[in-house]
Amino acid sequence: MSLEGPVGQTGASGAEDSGAADALPPYAEAVLDVADRIPPGRVMTYGDVAEWLGEGGPRQVGRVMSLYGGGAPWWRVVRADGTLLPGHELRALGHYRDEGTPLRERGPAADGHVPRIDMRRARWDGADAGTARPEAEPE
Repeated sequence: MSLEGPVGQTGASGAEDSGAADALPPYAEAVLDVADRIPPGRVMTYGDVAEWLGEGGPRQVGRVMSLYGGGAPWWRVVRADGTLLPGHELRALGHYRDEGTPLRERGPAADGHVPRIDMRRARWDGADAGTARPEAEPE
């Protein structure tokens, strides 16, 4: 998997990451693995991904997707309300239409507005992911 994030990024301590240039942090790798498992036409929320992994939260998943998600199907990890990622609406909408993701079209009074994802129909629970959820690391 290739990195799509900034180079020379610092960790929470402010120190330069000392790993190889192409090494992902373990949590980032886990998040991207979940994103890769989401079937075309389906989505998971940031919170769903964190819950599936059993660690982190929506903000941590969003951060991973922002920094490293360019090579993953980023459009399949979404906001809980189904609104499209600001600044990436048209690219995401193209993916959703290509994959047949259920969308909620806006009414005629909302000309020029992009649709939302129909979360009731598009949300994926990871039940048929093909492999079991990762086990939490013992403390």
